[in-house]
Amino acid sequence: MYKKIYFASDFHLGSPDFTESRLREDRIIRWLDAIAADCGELFLMGDVFDFWFEYRKVVPKGYVRLLGRLAMLSDAGVKIWFFKGNHDMWVENYFTQEMGIQIVSDELIIERGGKRFFLHHGDGLGPGDRKYKVLRKIFRNPVCQWLFSVLPPVIGMGIAGGWSKHSRAASGGEEEFLGEDREWLAVYAREILSKSHFDYFIFGHRHLPLNLDLGGGSRYINTGEWLKHNSYAVFDGNEVALRYWH
Repeated sequence: MYKKIYFASDFHLGSPDFTESRLREDRIIRWLDAIAADCGELFLMGDVFDFWFEYRKVVPKGYVRLLGRLAMLSDAGVKIWFFKGNHDMWVENYFTQEMGIQIVSDELIIERGGKRFFLHHGDGLGPGDRKYKVLRKIFRNPVCQWLFSVLPPVIGMGIAGGWSKHSRAASGGEEEFLGEDREWLAVYAREILSKSHFDYFIFGHRHLPLNLDLGGGSRYINTGEWLKHNSYAVFDGNEVALRYWH
């Protein structure tokens, strides 16, 4: 039996509060249990956590159920990839050391089943959003990370909690489809297509499940999020489809 490839993103665990986050974590775990039998690879496409920072000997508390399930999947032979998102860009080597998870900082190009995939969380790509693009460079700068690391965890996590209260995950707003000519990740995908062919562009970040025809046999897939849509993508060896977990 062909092992399927699953893609999911934007769990935003930790937001907006402990109770809602735990309910969401339980929902994600039930999904992981359901796909475990036929999952060959799992791509977590970023913003799994609403905030994550690894001090030398300290990581954020919580999420033990999710981490335990990921460890079980990895031990069972499932290859797991973790993309740094704009909320958990400070993931380092903890997941790799503990669970064998491969960390991806930017884009990843793969070929599976004769199809070419361009994978990225989606932040900082496409036209516009210059302010965030500048902030992204600052936050990903090793000096900035070191400066944050010297803060005591109680202070650092307190700052992170303040940031999270103003995130999209905490606000609960609905994302609206902008149209194929204005969806910036679709615009970016078409720019890439002008140079090289990919069968699938798969992103997160947008918080809106999308499956758009880019022409020429190429599609843009956005995995959506798990605050409202509970959406994910799956490749069965022939095509990628959007699915929803209820």
